[in-house]
Amino acid sequence: MPNLDRLATFLSIYRQGSLSAAAAELGLSQPAVTGQLLKLEEELGEQLFVRSRQGAAPTARAAELAARIGTRIDELRGALTAGDDDVQYRERVALGGASDGMATRFLPALAPLTERGLHITVTLGLADELLSALEAARLDLVLSSVRPRRRGIAAIPLIDEEFVLVAAPALARSVDPVLLATDPVPALAHLPLIAYADDLPIIRRYWRSEFGRRPPNRVAMVVPDLRAILAVVVAGAGVSVLPRYIAAAALEAGSVSTVHTPVVPPLNTIYLAHRAGTARPVVTLIRDRLLERARVWGSL
Repeated sequence: MPNLDRLATFLSIYRQGSLSAAAAELGLSQPAVTGQLLKLEEELGEQLFVRSRQGAAPTARAAELAARIGTRIDELRGALTAGDDDVQYRERVALGGASDGMATRFLPALAPLTERGLHITVTLGLADELLSALEAARLDLVLSSVRPRRRGIAAIPLIDEEFVLVAAPALARSVDPVLLATDPVPALAHLPLIAYADDLPIIRRYWRSEFGRRPPNRVAMVVPDLRAILAVVVAGAGVSVLPRYIAAAALEAGSVSTVHTPVVPPLNTIYLAHRAGTARPVVTLIRDRLLERARVWGSL
C-alpha cells in the first residue's frame, strides 16, 4: 500500500498543477517532492504526470486516483486538526461554467455542501470569458469545455461528453441515406443549423472530425444554452450537435432522431480549472466533490 505522505504529495501536485507549487504548499524542497512522486509511480507501476514547462499534466490514472483519495486525505487531515471542521468552509466561492452543464449536473452535485455553510456564487458564460475571469481572480473555479492554456491556470480533466447529431424526426427523414453514406456533407447541406455561438464551436468540431470540413449549411439560430437548442430542434427549426446527456430523454421519447451515426462517437473533455498555487480548503472541497461525482456520472 502506498505511503500516506506520498499520496498527500501526489494530491498536492494534482491540485496545484506543478511540482514547484506543491513544494511551496507542503513546505518541502522541489527535489523532495520529485522523489516522493517517483517512488509513488514506482509503487503503482504507472506514470501519473506528464511534466513540461507549463507544469504537471495529470494522466488518466492520476485523475482516477485523485478522485478516490482526495476527500479521504482531507478528512484525515481534518481529524488531526482541532476545532470545528466546518468553520473553514463558511465562506464564499465563485464558480463559473456553461448554463446547461451547471443546471443539469454540476450545481446539484454541490447542494449537500451548503449544509456545511458553503456560499457559492455562480457566473454563467462561455469558456474563454470565464477563464479570463479566473485568471483575474474574479472566479475561484471554472468548468471549462476547452483545455486552458494560460500561465498560472491548472486544469484537471473532469469528464467526457459524447456528442450526437440530432434533428426532429421529419427533418431527419429528409436526409438521403445513400448520399449520407457516400458523401455526407452534401447530404446534410440542406439542414439549417441551431448553434451555440456564432463560430459554431460544437457543430464545427463535429463536421471536421467526421467529415473533414466545416459545414456549408445556413445558420437558423444561435442560442447559448444547450437545453434551449434541444427545444428548438424538437420544434423542427433545424439540426444541431448536442451532448448525449442533454438529448437522451428526447431521443428515448422519439421527439428527436439521430441524423448521423459515427463509428466512434466524438468526445469533448470538460476541465475543472483553477489558479495554480495554494488553494483555500473550501475550493479544494468543491473540486474534490465534483471529481468524486464524476466517477459516478461516467461519460455524460
